[in-house]
Amino acid sequence: MYTTLISATDLAAHVTDSQWVILDCRHDLLNPDAGSKAFAAGHIQNARFASIDNDLSGAKTGPDGIFRGRHPLPERAALIETLRSWGVSDDTQVVGYDAHGGMYAARLWWLLRWIGHPAVAVLDGGLAAWQAVGEPLVLPVAPSARGTITERPSLTQAVSVNEVVANLAIQARTVVDARAADRYRGENEIVDPVGGHIPGARNRFFKDNLAADGRFKDATQLKAEWTPLFASAPQAIMQCGSGVTACHNLLALEVAGLPGAALYPGSWSEWCADAARPVATGAG
Repeated sequence: MYTTLISATDLAAHVTDSQWVILDCRHDLLNPDAGSKAFAAGHIQNARFASIDNDLSGAKTGPDGIFRGRHPLPERAALIETLRSWGVSDDTQVVGYDAHGGMYAARLWWLLRWIGHPAVAVLDGGLAAWQAVGEPLVLPVAPSARGTITERPSLTQAVSVNEVVANLAIQARTVVDARAADRYRGENEIVDPVGGHIPGARNRFFKDNLAADGRFKDATQLKAEWTPLFASAPQAIMQCGSGVTACHNLLALEVAGLPGAALYPGSWSEWCADAARPVATGAG
């Protein structure tokens, strides 16, 4: 069972395995149709397309009319139904991939663990690694039998905006922002209406989890880089712009042997939507 990362070589050996489901998570925050168009132009054999906006996120506005961020968590029942439509059952090995170093596939990884499914991994190095070992991309979309996955006890933690607000006063948890340093500082913000970061948050750009070849750094190096950011991983909160790339940091922590940090799903997009919440700018 693969629970964090899988190599291109190992995945290639299972593309026709009926107990495996491969999901293409390619996406572009500024061009929502880019992922589906890329999938239509060529994908890993037997893969299905998983839309970050439509399949791996829920409604942006809750029943109370309050904005929940750009990529709020989907309803659990809706996610279960989507996974079943892709052929996922309780004994299925799920593998997600993208063309962005796991930037989007990590969201799938976290969501599967959120509903209690441990057998989920991210293709290490993504499509670049797949093609580097000589594996092809194909055009046909293979049919799939309906799956029977059920919800089980969650393997992850999530915190609400109110919990993050409460943490401002006591600083019991270290908040880590996965966005690029310029956006963290409040510069060059092109996605959200307000630039800056949650007061007290520290910055760890998700791409810093990757080696020069686009694969994740090894566990020893990741642990050495992450440990100084907080005293105890279970007391940390991971966030980003909309709860997507924060999952990349959570995956890195799992690889490093530092599990237990929580995701703030609404992240900066939810936080900055209320002018009453404080905003920090600059390097710290």
